[in-house]
Amino acid sequence: MFRKKTLITGLAILLAVTIAGCNKASPEATSPDSNDNSPVTFKYFTFGGGKKDILASDTTIGKKLQEQTGVDWKMEYLVGDSATKAGVMIASGDYPDIIDSSGEMAKLMDAGAFIPLDDLIEKYGPNIKRVYGPDMDKFRQEDGQIYFFPYTANIGYVSEPNFQTGFYIQRAVLKEFNYPKIKTLDEYFDLIEQYKQKYPQIDGKETIGFATLAGEPSSFFTLQNPAMHLAGYPNDGSVMVDMESHEAKLVAGSDYQKQWIQKLSEVNAQGMFDPESFTMNRDQYLAKLTSGRVLGYFSYSWQVGDATSNLKKAGNDDKRYVALPIVFDNNVKDQYIDPPGFVNNYGIGITVNAEDPVRIIKYFDNLLKEENQILVQWGIQDETYSVNDEGRFYFENDEQRRYHEDPELSQKFGFDYFNYSWPRYGNNSLLEDGNAYGPGNQPEVATFSYTDGDKLLLEKYGVETFAELFSTPDERPWSPAWSIALEQGSPEQIFITKADDLQKKYLPKMIMESPTSFENTWNEYMGQMNQLNKKTYEDTITQAVKDRVAGKW
Repeated sequence: MFRKKTLITGLAILLAVTIAGCNKASPEATSPDSNDNSPVTFKYFTFGGGKKDILASDTTIGKKLQEQTGVDWKMEYLVGDSATKAGVMIASGDYPDIIDSSGEMAKLMDAGAFIPLDDLIEKYGPNIKRVYGPDMDKFRQEDGQIYFFPYTANIGYVSEPNFQTGFYIQRAVLKEFNYPKIKTLDEYFDLIEQYKQKYPQIDGKETIGFATLAGEPSSFFTLQNPAMHLAGYPNDGSVMVDMESHEAKLVAGSDYQKQWIQKLSEVNAQGMFDPESFTMNRDQYLAKLTSGRVLGYFSYSWQVGDATSNLKKAGNDDKRYVALPIVFDNNVKDQYIDPPGFVNNYGIGITVNAEDPVRIIKYFDNLLKEENQILVQWGIQDETYSVNDEGRFYFENDEQRRYHEDPELSQKFGFDYFNYSWPRYGNNSLLEDGNAYGPGNQPEVATFSYTDGDKLLLEKYGVETFAELFSTPDERPWSPAWSIALEQGSPEQIFITKADDLQKKYLPKMIMESPTSFENTWNEYMGQMNQLNKKTYEDTITQAVKDRVAGKW
């Protein structure tokens, strides 16, 4: 048995204890060379939840891909805790044909759940090599093999015009006070407090000042990450990296974390913090946002897509939200927009139990043909998008737009199932003809879908797109640091696991207790944090960052 790289996500994901395992036989020894398109159905499982299980051919996209390849998929989505599910899967050895690992890649890799793919790619993967070729060394493991396909192989680069991530605020709050320009955390909460005092109830229920999704272990980073953003750093997971020295410093226990958590303690004492932030699950969180009772929250856009779509569908712009680049002080430059980067610590792989790896790798390669990448992002020309005389993709009418924004239509067509957790171009890619890979990055689409409320808000703030509210990101060749690999069971991995455990124990306590207890609880927290081997962890991440800057991944 060889030792493969295992992977961390810093503050973004809780690392669970893994079970060591050995690789099974190579795919060539166990799989026939399939050269036909006869019907076959494989099993797909993703550790990303939030969708209903489905047969891929029940969607328009899945059916078209089945017609091309003969391959169909039983698609299963996580219900419950991901670490528990991964542990059960590994202990039983009961793997589906392919797994989208999400935050459980380290555990699955260490257990030997995936087969090496290099020989399959060489024999059957011309499109895989075209898309991933320049980046393959970035996700090879220590044995020199490739075991999974990440989702960030950008081909060219285009920014997202409607970027929205950060501190969201209900538009009714901004409208009430004539669209003030707010930048600091104090200004943000002051405005929410004034509105809540004026409107203590919304639709007959108590107004909620601020909420976050910290009740699910896999989403606790939603409470951890704001500290780095408020200090002017992008999402590098557990660390903040100095732009000049490239030294990585831990967010946990920093002055920035203290300032952020102490502010939430004050907000809670004022009756503005939702205590269910530590108990509600994702569905409950999204339902609460959709209700219109929440005035502010912190989230990444991908966490709240369903709520965003449902609120827009409801047609009341005042109940919708806008994300703002909130920071601690006026002299801080926000860095919410990520620079171009490559995420190499999660992806989709073929498992040791796969019935026919050759057939699967051929499906992956077919999926990476440009016409199929257009299918899974844009859909079918003249049905879900149109092309103008200059060859530019756009939405000709609201019905085309709704296929991409309405959750029900998106699921039925298959966008919701195929546009991310598969081998794919990176989000910010360009197609060969210069169109944006994803509709969300196409300027013609960005402005078409604006409601009257969108246009008014943007006009009030003197910008044409939502991304213009944010600063242009500084270049960071190591980005993102949360994808830096650590060996499972290493001192560094053990440290970050224990540091995350301490935060899960103490951060909610500090927020929910009286502010008069904050200093004592913070000191208790730091006393335990300082007993951990922080220096070794920071030194390891710093060296990895410097290696990436030097071009060594």
